Amino acid sequence: MDLRKLKTLIDLVSESNISELEVTEEEGKVRIVKSDPAAIAHHYHGSAAPAVVPHNIVIPSAAPQPMAPAAIPEEAKAAETGHTLKSPMVGTFYRSASPGAKAFADVGTVVQEGDAVCIIEAMKIMNEIEADKSGTITKILVENGQPVEFRQPLFIIE
Repeated sequence: MDLRKLKTLIDLVSESNISELEVTEEEGKVRIVKSDPAAIAHHYHGSAAPAVVPHNIVIPSAAPQPMAPAAIPEEAKAAETGHTLKSPMVGTFYRSASPGAKAFADVGTVVQEGDAVCIIEAMKIMNEIEADKSGTITKILVENGQPVEFRQPLFIIE
């Protein structure tokens, strides 16, 4: 990772409310942890503030460690028993068209390929997500109003 990108990440953590950021790329992995300013001030006995931005930067080896078999998430185990409908975009997951409206799909709902099953809001645009397979929804893997990532499992359809 080049130095400019690293500095940008440090600035991002410094200026935001997040306390920790971890980025994995082909070149390796970078983890930036924001220290508690009160804890750092406690270690300084003089009145001068530290000259360095209080961050711990850990750069582990380039090869990420494989996930242990016992650490497989519950969603991945459930996906083995049916078809997983995944999010086509990053956004906010909604089960209905408006706060008081009926949900597009519940557990047990029979859906046909092309039926709307949820909405993902991205950049103030409401995107209807359609079932990519016909069947019965056996599990909903995301809570209403929860942020979702690209390719994150949303539903299990059998």
